[in-house]
Amino acid sequence: MKIFIAYDGSEAADTAIDSMRRAGLPNEGVEALVMSVGEVWLPPATANDDDMFPPIAPPGLKEAREHAEHVMQEAREAAKRGAERVQQIFPRWHLTPEAENGSPAFELLNRAQEWKADLIVVGSHGHTAISRFVLGSVSQKILTEASMPVHVGRAGTGTGMSGERIVIGVDGSPGSHDAVKAAARRNWTAGSELRILVVDDTLKGSPIWLLIPPVKEFIDEVKAEERTHSERMALEAVKELRAGLKNDKVTVSSVVETGDPKRVLVKHAEEFGADCIFTGATGFSNRLERLVLGSVSSAIAARATCSVEVVRERKAITDLE
Repeated sequence: MKIFIAYDGSEAADTAIDSMRRAGLPNEGVEALVMSVGEVWLPPATANDDDMFPPIAPPGLKEAREHAEHVMQEAREAAKRGAERVQQIFPRWHLTPEAENGSPAFELLNRAQEWKADLIVVGSHGHTAISRFVLGSVSQKILTEASMPVHVGRAGTGTGMSGERIVIGVDGSPGSHDAVKAAARRNWTAGSELRILVVDDTLKGSPIWLLIPPVKEFIDEVKAEERTHSERMALEAVKELRAGLKNDKVTVSSVVETGDPKRVLVKHAEEFGADCIFTGATGFSNRLERLVLGSVSSAIAARATCSVEVVRERKAITDLE
């Protein structure tokens, strides 16, 4: 497994690394790349500067190059600190720190794609976030445009003393099916609980129309059919999840709730004490392109108080490469 970790030295980046403890990741057989980006566009000084710049340099060039080198040195040190932090948690992983200059989101996405990462780990925000409930611009861009799963790491709402507690949003779409498969492949510890959550976004009628018996009867019938369909969907997801789990000492449960998926998933995860929410990149009736993050998934990633993993299966990308 190849895990790409975006690291800028912020508290949120440290939290994202710490959240990996309870993400069901393997203890060995993992190659991890920790990358920091120095936000400078003028490359730092090199031995080939004479080939790049004229003998008489413009005023201020020396200072600009020195500033770029200072920024890049900080980026290299940050990447090294991030790799050391990961190594403390996963001592058997093979870690590589790396630094690059340029636009953070672009460089991170480009390197993750070039490196063929299986998973990207990012913090919920960087140094300039105004709130933990608002994704930083870099994290949002990575979450939206990445061609592989993205784990937005936050501190869990549970105690952290027991097994992991995971909520998996299911709506019957290919995206949610991928989320179930991804969760099933992880190495959850004994005593963990994985919960399938189906949100029944039922048909609603105007209070006026509900006064008309035939209309009310029709709406009630539709709601009953949707509820039955949701319950069947939850049972099928539970069966698939159990079949794929490596540890038979993991509890699998399911819940069907009614309401707006964006709100219900976040609220349920908080009440459940979830460490992470798994959701597909699209789905929940979203009709956008499969590489465009669905509005529900995006809202969950922005609003959740725990980690969120937005799953994209690589097989859905290869046809487009």
